[in-house]
Amino acid sequence: MSFARDTHRLLERLSDHAFTALRPGEALSLSLSAENQTYLRFNTGKVRQATGVRQWRLELDFRARDRQVTFTTDLSGRVDRDHRDLHALLARARSDAASLPPDPFAAPLENPSQSEEWHEVATPDPAEVIEQIAVATAGTDFAGLFAAGPQIRAVRNSTGQNHWFATSGFFLDYSLFTVNSAGENKAVKGLLSGTGWRASELALAIEADRHRLDQLRMPSRTLAPGEYRAYLAPAAVAHVVELLSWGAVSFGAWKKGGSALRRWIEGEVPLSERFSLRENFALGLGPRFNSLGELAPLQLPIAERGAPKNLLTGARSAREYGVTSNGAESGLWSEEQLRSAEILPGDLPERDALKRLDSGLYIGNLHYLNWSDLKSARVTGMTRYACFLIEHGEIVAPIQDLRFDDSLYRIFGTELEALSEETRLFPATETYGQRSLGGCKVPGILLSRFRLTL
Repeated sequence: MSFARDTHRLLERLSDHAFTALRPGEALSLSLSAENQTYLRFNTGKVRQATGVRQWRLELDFRARDRQVTFTTDLSGRVDRDHRDLHALLARARSDAASLPPDPFAAPLENPSQSEEWHEVATPDPAEVIEQIAVATAGTDFAGLFAAGPQIRAVRNSTGQNHWFATSGFFLDYSLFTVNSAGENKAVKGLLSGTGWRASELALAIEADRHRLDQLRMPSRTLAPGEYRAYLAPAAVAHVVELLSWGAVSFGAWKKGGSALRRWIEGEVPLSERFSLRENFALGLGPRFNSLGELAPLQLPIAERGAPKNLLTGARSAREYGVTSNGAESGLWSEEQLRSAEILPGDLPERDALKRLDSGLYIGNLHYLNWSDLKSARVTGMTRYACFLIEHGEIVAPIQDLRFDDSLYRIFGTELEALSEETRLFPATETYGQRSLGGCKVPGILLSRFRLTL
């Protein structure tokens, strides 16, 4: 049996027993996150850590007389032991619920829908991956993280709801470092991902990165603060999209005054007709169902040719404000979040991006993004990795890292000149507690003006 098949059987046995132990007026939902991952960490071209993580994390959501109690526990994978632990947690939840006040906005456990997705592939041999990375990156200062293996999300509840998502794939999140003629540290960043590991794809990516390293060895230019024409590569755009999940397109955040795009939502400030954003679960980055088991639409338009179409709405917001949920999920730090975002492409061939830019900045990546003024949708952050000064469509020098401070109403609005024809897929690479699911698919964007402040 595979890890996914064994986990499916484990969840069935645990949930079936727990549901039969419920008393009249009680309901229970079990949400499972599981993984069996290989992790390889590299630094200065050498393996610094090679390990495996095999874990099952179960969230118990207990309801009784409009009271709600939630517990999270780690499972052992052994049915007898996990059965005893789950039984003890159920008894504790029943006791705690008796002392709680009713929660008027707790969404009921209902909607007995079912879905099942399996995307199983073999995990590559770690020894072969290490050898192939060593060959491809020989002579470079290589650092990175490789992760591969099955990931599972599942929800079952006592009303008959049953959702299962099992996938498997890899990512290699890496950087190549160098020192330029002025003694400054420079780096090129790359990300490979997919369901099947291929050494040939790694070799092609590293070959292109070596060319970028040669360009980074030129002396850097220090630029004065001001507004510059700029092309943001897809990797930079992906970081901006991540910020949208900090409440910007959340129905709950909007109603509470926490959406950075409130003025756009309410029709006060437009976005560009070139800008279209949707949640697209057809990308296969994660399950359509949320932790309550609600199924989101396969595709949900958020912005369509600059106009607002939908906001992400979860069950709690729907109950609180009397609207219809679209199966959105709330995150740890904010209201409803994008889980599989896609910005639709434009008509600018990526090979012509620098020619169309003419003179300005090529922004390869960004980091340290945050809101600088939520009410005006202003975002701040730093340029990072391979960023260059462009003159007459040609790279003339790398630039010193700079801070930008600009508004989404300009980035996706007044200053949005074009989007690339090509788009890139960026799966989530976070591994805090467990490997994440989700991500985005985005093009590069050409901006008429981009504000640099420091």
